[in-house]
Amino acid sequence: MVAEFSVGGDGAGELLVALNPDPESKLGYLIRLPLGTGMVFRTSDTWPRLKALYCHPVDLDDWPDDPEIVERTPVRSCVRRGAAIDLVLDRGRENRSQVVFTTARGRDMVFWQSPRTRKQARPQVTTPTARAAGVAALEIVVDTREQYAYRFGSQQVSTVKRALPCGDYGLVAGGKLVAAVERKSLSDLVSSLMNGTLRFALAELAALPRAAVVVEDRYSSVFKLDWVRPAVVADGLAELQVRWAGVPIVFAESRSLAEEWVYRYLAAAHVWAQDELALAERLGPGAVELETATGQLVSEPETSEVRTWARANGLTVPDRGRLRPGIWAAWRAAHPTT
Repeated sequence: MVAEFSVGGDGAGELLVALNPDPESKLGYLIRLPLGTGMVFRTSDTWPRLKALYCHPVDLDDWPDDPEIVERTPVRSCVRRGAAIDLVLDRGRENRSQVVFTTARGRDMVFWQSPRTRKQARPQVTTPTARAAGVAALEIVVDTREQYAYRFGSQQVSTVKRALPCGDYGLVAGGKLVAAVERKSLSDLVSSLMNGTLRFALAELAALPRAAVVVEDRYSSVFKLDWVRPAVVADGLAELQVRWAGVPIVFAESRSLAEEWVYRYLAAAHVWAQDELALAERLGPGAVELETATGQLVSEPETSEVRTWARANGLTVPDRGRLRPGIWAAWRAAHPTT
């Protein structure tokens, strides 16, 4: 049986979005649903536009006495259906969404999703469980700064956390980083393109024998952006792909498909690297070198080696973690034959 609820008093028949008064919270907004006596959640945005938003339920008393309202929208319908709340707003665009109560990683969680983000999360495909490239056990290095990293739970993969000079997921062969993949959401991709950091990231990735960028969205979503001109983004991506043709930017539609693509790309790189190393062993030391995406031969140093060189040359570097792109660029400029 389906029942509809509404409440009287403040926020009757309205979806209220207010700024979270707690400065230490990473969830900058409060939303209040007109369901029963009212339901309040903390979340990170005003609407699930690009991805489903995590919501943290709080007591009704946590709603401020004098809230700083960001959006106030009339509600046509607020209906509880099992483990989900269907919300229909009285406006032309961005009017339908759903608050879903689920379980993830062994604990109860709540997500706010729109029809668009729900479709992205469930692309109506089932990823295969067959081993990629026949690799029985693949070890993937996950950068220590990667948040909410891929778990590769359905594949024969072991992961290890380590600081990577570039990329979020890497493959080590012969003691060297030979392949890496940089993961991007669409918003992160566009932001890094506009502020120029994507250019540095591709330059670093191009110094590896094999590298790529994977985007957790569709290419068509670029042309639906409303906070930047889509043509500027499309032209910028095309220019970067021409400049660094050996580092493809792949749109994988959803997070799950992006994870699958990373797994199979690194598995293929593993087979390739093992073949190269086996050939080098047969022909003798130095007979075969791994080639970068730009066609140059590379012997990439350890981060500690570059850090020591930078300090010896008066450059400021952190004691641990990644080095800035400018430090790597300076090292490569000083070692053009390496």
